[in-house]
Amino acid sequence: MDVTFFTAWIQEIIRVLAINRDRLTRLDAAIGDADHGTNLDRGFTSVRQAMSDTPPDTPGQLLTLVGNTLIRRVGGASGPLYGSLFRQLGKSLGDAQEVSLDDLAAAFATALESVTRLGKAAEGDKTMVDALAPAARALCSAARDGLKPGEALDRAAAAAAEGAEATIPLQARKGRASYLGPRSVGHEDPGAASSALIVSAMHP
Repeated sequence: MDVTFFTAWIQEIIRVLAINRDRLTRLDAAIGDADHGTNLDRGFTSVRQAMSDTPPDTPGQLLTLVGNTLIRRVGGASGPLYGSLFRQLGKSLGDAQEVSLDDLAAAFATALESVTRLGKAAEGDKTMVDALAPAARALCSAARDGLKPGEALDRAAAAAAEGAEATIPLQARKGRASYLGPRSVGHEDPGAASSALIVSAMHP
């Protein structure tokens, strides 16, 4: 997987977040600030411009650029969290021109640690971690099993989608949604929903 693969991933993220902007914002309206979809769409629109202005040469450069742009352009808690995810992915991949499935799985696991550390969240807290953690485990398991990248990414996408859906019956323990207490039950977490979209965009 080279910079062309990762560029296609980011471009697909931009596309699916634009399509799902209103859905993500509706999810956020139920338990948050009603701006999640709008903020992410704006942030990744800025990513498109940054990629055009400074075309990266390696996967690591690209993902670091994405992370830095999101931190600067996305408001609220989302900017630092999603920015940290991509920036740590880029840092972990380094200057390599080609990335193996093992490399990606290890980088994703490290990026997840960065997000959990920054957000002080764990699985079951009804956050983006509920989608990212199953995806990270699926990637690591697929790499150990010697699967091809496409099969591994399919597993990760399915795990992330299941994790996002599993937030519906949970009571939020982090973020603005936690202020609602039991009223947060019955709603899919918008951060988990957008994270599942981001993971699935790797292998549309």
